[in-house]
Amino acid sequence: MLVCALLLAAAQITAPAEKTIVSAVDANNAAALTLLERVVDINSGTHNFAGVRAVGEAFRKEFDDLGFKTTWVDGAAFKRAGHLVAEHAGSGPRILLIGHLDTVFERDSPFQKFQRLDGNRARGPGIIDMKGGDVVIVFALKALKAAGALDRMNVVVVMTGDEEDSGDPQALARKPLVDAAQGAQYALGFEDGPGDPKYAVTARRGTSSWKLEVKGNTGHSSQIFRPDVGYGANYELARILDGFRRTLSSEPHLTFNPSLVLGGTSVEVDDVLAKGTASGKTNVIAERAVALGDLRTLSRDQLQQAREAMKAIVADGPLAQTQATLIFQDGYPSLAPAPGNEALLVAYDKASQDLGTGRVTAVSPDRAGAADVSFVSAQVPAIIDGIGLMGTDDHSPQETADLSTLPSQTKRAALLLYRLAQRK
Repeated sequence: MLVCALLLAAAQITAPAEKTIVSAVDANNAAALTLLERVVDINSGTHNFAGVRAVGEAFRKEFDDLGFKTTWVDGAAFKRAGHLVAEHAGSGPRILLIGHLDTVFERDSPFQKFQRLDGNRARGPGIIDMKGGDVVIVFALKALKAAGALDRMNVVVVMTGDEEDSGDPQALARKPLVDAAQGAQYALGFEDGPGDPKYAVTARRGTSSWKLEVKGNTGHSSQIFRPDVGYGANYELARILDGFRRTLSSEPHLTFNPSLVLGGTSVEVDDVLAKGTASGKTNVIAERAVALGDLRTLSRDQLQQAREAMKAIVADGPLAQTQATLIFQDGYPSLAPAPGNEALLVAYDKASQDLGTGRVTAVSPDRAGAADVSFVSAQVPAIIDGIGLMGTDDHSPQETADLSTLPSQTKRAALLLYRLAQRK
């Protein structure tokens, strides 16, 4: 008790309601850890629809108990499990909280269960990306309820079931999120971000995909480079990919990655699963080559400029007897830097400093992957993300949470929400 009193004295939490919020988070931390372990132990790989629904049901009960109106949006129309939407009507500014229920670890993954490690660490599939962030949302709202503040708050929570692999058509899959954002003044995303509580996300690069297909003449390898035979598909593919590298690799915030490359006399590609096979012989010129990749940009303008540059490289000076096609597919939009985002980060930083948990600054967008908050950037003037449970190695079998950040991240979020709700 003495330690807690000293911490509160060092911080600048003086309002009775804010003190109650802080105390409620501490009092409920054991329950938060229990919920975290329970939901991590439910496999909810994006394509395990039953598992995604089960995790959604676990969180739906929490929101029901808090007095929210909850809805499960069925995902059959966009080939996914669906989304959880929880709404609490109030008179204050509308605040959107964003989480997701799915993980990258499907039912066939060997990584399935919560495992407590030494000290404050625990490992588990989706523990920081982002079931821990979902737990932060729930227990921040519980703390607000304990302080009597939730009753008058205007809050909507959307936990998507396909953040790791968006449904198709994407516009339909993200419609519930975009609809929930209508009229919202603030949006908070609870991804793990860079995994360090010293940072939050105010800008994210968007991601899209591309497919490059090349055809050439086949024949005996001893005749390659003859004008009437040409260079074959593999050389042309290599020319184009190296052109991408030389032309675009130095541009700030822009990355592009050929993640799968196949070439030979026969190529079979599964675009959805990004896998395939190729066959050929050392003495036969490659007739076909394919590359699949992604493209990450900080703004719509940068995306368009990069695509135009890539198309120009494909068209500029193809090797003899080859032809190539380049196809782009939209993915996640970018969350471009904005004054409202910066101002919201200032408020979050102030809450953190008042709690005695240190400064929070914006992480470089180069360290922030794509996320659902970007879909509401056109609707919401002030957005931050990356304020969920912190840890390391997300998207890997070593995904590990720093459990000491569960109460501190929850306090930061709860205090920020309380202060935002007081604004007119």
